[in-house]
Amino acid sequence: FPQFDPFLSFLTTISSVQGDSLTILQAPEYVSFQKGDWPISGEKIPDMVALTMGFSVQEDLSWPGLRAGPLFQRPRANVLVVVRGVDSLALPESVASYPLENPVPFTLDSVAETVHTLFAEDTPVVLQLAPSEERLYMLGKANAVFEDLPVTLQQIRARLSQDGSVLASLPLNSLSRNAEADLLFLSEVQVLHDITALLQRHRHLAKDHSPDLYSLELSGLEELGRRYGQDSSQYQDATAILANVLQKFGEDLFGLYGDSAVVEVVTVKNFEVPHTRKSRSILESKQISNPGSPYNLAYKYNFEYAVIFNIVLWLMIILALAVIVISYNLWNMDPGYDSIIYRMTNQKIRLD
Repeated sequence: FPQFDPFLSFLTTISSVQGDSLTILQAPEYVSFQKGDWPISGEKIPDMVALTMGFSVQEDLSWPGLRAGPLFQRPRANVLVVVRGVDSLALPESVASYPLENPVPFTLDSVAETVHTLFAEDTPVVLQLAPSEERLYMLGKANAVFEDLPVTLQQIRARLSQDGSVLASLPLNSLSRNAEADLLFLSEVQVLHDITALLQRHRHLAKDHSPDLYSLELSGLEELGRRYGQDSSQYQDATAILANVLQKFGEDLFGLYGDSAVVEVVTVKNFEVPHTRKSRSILESKQISNPGSPYNLAYKYNFEYAVIFNIVLWLMIILALAVIVISYNLWNMDPGYDSIIYRMTNQKIRLD
């Protein structure tokens, strides 16, 4: 990780746009984000991610920050990092930054389902991870690539004491290796480092034709602010460290995918609406919906349902009309005139 001045980075954070924000950290040239102060609602971020990947959405996104791009040129990956507990980070090398309004909790489940449906045979990488909640969801090739990724807090803390740990390269300053809140934050930094390392080991994943999706949620800063206060040196040092780590994380993934990846960072101080999400178990099944649910839940709505319904409906109507017309003509057919069989038979009878 590069060396940096935490105090200077903190001053940059203070001088940046205040309030919750969406920052486009990396994006290829053909995914055009316009610079401006156009706010975007938190519930529209999954639609924005889907559009950057070339997928259709149920409702049009009337947001001028994203312009329509080439139809046949789409990024190979989309990486979304949600940082809780801070409204903005010092990311000076970002492409664009937008205010975030109505910061309600959201997920990329709909985008993950679209990737799974359209590219099921290509087994794309889909990774959704929240280390603080020990929540992990993997799909496709991610099951093989990230099977060694530490997930539980106990595994991550054990990883911090091994060779190649981020503790050897990070200036901890006021952060402690023994405090609970500090270890949670450092564990999340370690996860970012390990994801990059695993992808560098499996570079072939970035060269296939199926798009990959990464969704990460980090709450270590939120825990530090709750434990020490947002004016504390621990919180300020952690904010500076995370800003630099995310900058390098975005650059590494952007380079691994051949400059064909979109990396977004969402910073949210507090979610407006209390929301309890159903956590997935570690190494969950590959299927997004669970047919054997003990709660007898309905299947997730498929946006292709209307198309399939119309195809089946009109095909049945056409076949029914065809049967009626054929039956009517057969019923009113004159065997002597309309049937060559009867015509030849009558001729033969007359000759005999």
